[in-house]
Amino acid sequence: MKEFSPIQSARLALRPFKESDLDEFVAYRADPDVARYQSWDDYTKEDGIAFFEEMANARFDAPGEYYQIAFELMETNDLIGDCVVHPLAEDPRQVEIGFTLARKFQGKGYAYEALTTLLDYLFVDLKKHRAFAVSDVKNEGSVRLLENLGMRREGHFVQNIWFKGEWGSEYLYAILNKEWSRGRR
Repeated sequence: MKEFSPIQSARLALRPFKESDLDEFVAYRADPDVARYQSWDDYTKEDGIAFFEEMANARFDAPGEYYQIAFELMETNDLIGDCVVHPLAEDPRQVEIGFTLARKFQGKGYAYEALTTLLDYLFVDLKKHRAFAVSDVKNEGSVRLLENLGMRREGHFVQNIWFKGEWGSEYLYAILNKEWSRGRR
């Protein structure tokens, strides 16, 4: 296990959260369009403070633990989103990923760039075997992004989750290190 050190892409810096991120973080998480397919509703400043306290004690790449990574525009230093890394407790060579992006930055390739950078890091530097993500079947943007990353749809779970007052269905996407490496040459 190691501490997360910032990594960069052409336009983004992926880094640990800092206290000055709080207002921007709460603002995009409180947006109903952003929260639509996420586990939260009505995100408050208190929720953000609790999250920041949790992340201050979180360990990157610790089996079974979730670690959230901020991503910012290098040109302006604006926080625009975050992604999560969750190595499985029973096999930390397999890692779940997820992402959230502020609405005004959606559709500009930032999430793709952030996840490409993250997957490069997970597969090349950390030698992870498999990365996977779960998406609500109605979340067309997320589904398109995961497929554009070259992830394979491995499962379609029908009404497998009680989500925001109704039964929801999810897709499971995954990619292996060797598939990512081959596609990146």
